[in-house]
Amino acid sequence: MFSGSTVALVSPMEVDGSINYQNLARLIEFHIHSGTECLVIAGTTGESATLAHNEHIELVTRACEIANGRIPILAGTGSNSTKQTIELSKTIDQLPVSGFLVVTPYYNKPTQNGMIKHYSIIADELTKPIILYNVPGRTGVDLKVETVIKLSAHANIAGVKEATGELDRVKQLRDGCGESFKVLSGDDITCCEFMLLGGDGCISVTANVVPKQMRALCDTARSGNRLQAEEIDNKISGLHRDLFLESNPIPVKWAVEKLGYISSGIRLPLTNLSTEHHKKVSKSMEQAGIL
Repeated sequence: MFSGSTVALVSPMEVDGSINYQNLARLIEFHIHSGTECLVIAGTTGESATLAHNEHIELVTRACEIANGRIPILAGTGSNSTKQTIELSKTIDQLPVSGFLVVTPYYNKPTQNGMIKHYSIIADELTKPIILYNVPGRTGVDLKVETVIKLSAHANIAGVKEATGELDRVKQLRDGCGESFKVLSGDDITCCEFMLLGGDGCISVTANVVPKQMRALCDTARSGNRLQAEEIDNKISGLHRDLFLESNPIPVKWAVEKLGYISSGIRLPLTNLSTEHHKKVSKSMEQAGIL
């Protein structure tokens, strides 16, 4: 569980910002039939920061109902309040999720010791495992390798999503945390090499658009087939790049809309993809063979 190709799923919305659950069902079916191995619901790409508490729970609940046990679900529940993270996670823990993706606290910039306490207390309160999520480019704080190694000793902390793009961390984490601890890429641009170096999989934005290709990339890279993995990765490298022309999930929601799965809704303070970037994203989709 938690290995291979996981999609950081977009939250389909109408122009007024309301969540379209019919389109959520279409997306989940799309990923199940495309070979995606796990869904992250209400993560960064799912605009979790804009979800009200009850809405967050409803989104995960509906996703579980739609998936109906056919694909594992990781619920994004992290915040910069330990108390609020526990409250939300304990409610969602009653649902048939497989675990939780918990981002490091953002803005208040805790120390490494603070993050050890934060994650340990959360893990103590839950019946299902958590995946640590390190993305300092968004949070302003870096979960150091040494800190992850310490946290990996907790029985209810199952892995880390590492989104720094620093590939030297793969071996350090692999050696320090043990084989059962999942070391996952959170950076599409470097995910191929990350897995070739021993990573267990990727939690991917790009997989929203090319789930079959991301599954194939994960399978070949994890098996050590460098030549084939790099060949697959080269075809979708434009997407890895151009889906981040503006803040995630702005470009990827535009791309998924272009594929016909969702409407154009996105919540402020995010806005729709600038017209000047439409052609670039379209070209990358064409290069990937999906337009």
